[in-house]
Amino acid sequence: MFVRAIVLAAGLAVVPLWGAGAQEPSPITVEGAWARASASVARVAGAFMTFHNQGPADRLIKAEADISQRVELHTQSFKNGMATMRSLPGLDIAAKADTVLEPGGLHIMFIDLKAPLKEGDRFPLALTFERAGTIQVEVAVKAAGSMSGMDGMGGMGGMGAQGEKP
Repeated sequence: MFVRAIVLAAGLAVVPLWGAGAQEPSPITVEGAWARASASVARVAGAFMTFHNQGPADRLIKAEADISQRVELHTQSFKNGMATMRSLPGLDIAAKADTVLEPGGLHIMFIDLKAPLKEGDRFPLALTFERAGTIQVEVAVKAAGSMSGMDGMGGMGGMGAQGEKP
């Protein structure tokens, strides 16, 4: 009887571990990931997108792509007619809301590009969140003068990805 109780208790202790590895859909989805084509001499480029968060507040803590030596989270602000960019340790993603990365504001910056970004190209980008884990997206490269992911898409801006927990 005592041995059976120990075996039963050991079996019950393992059950929660099976569920811990199960993949749940991320509450964050990404829509319209895009970047502008870069000039052949450009060493930097930015990426823009919209995060749709159906869950609790989260924080984007890292972005990774093979197109540049470094990838940073950035903000841009304007003061006295001058644009200033600065690196951020993370981007806050509001609970049950959308967070927009767009030209002139929050964005992902690629520094020391390995090659120019050409209109029509696509590249993978890994986004790591504190809570939601890592989400893989495909970034579409738009014309150099583009101001949104909708430019040149005939109104079809939903080129994002759903996230998966690592």
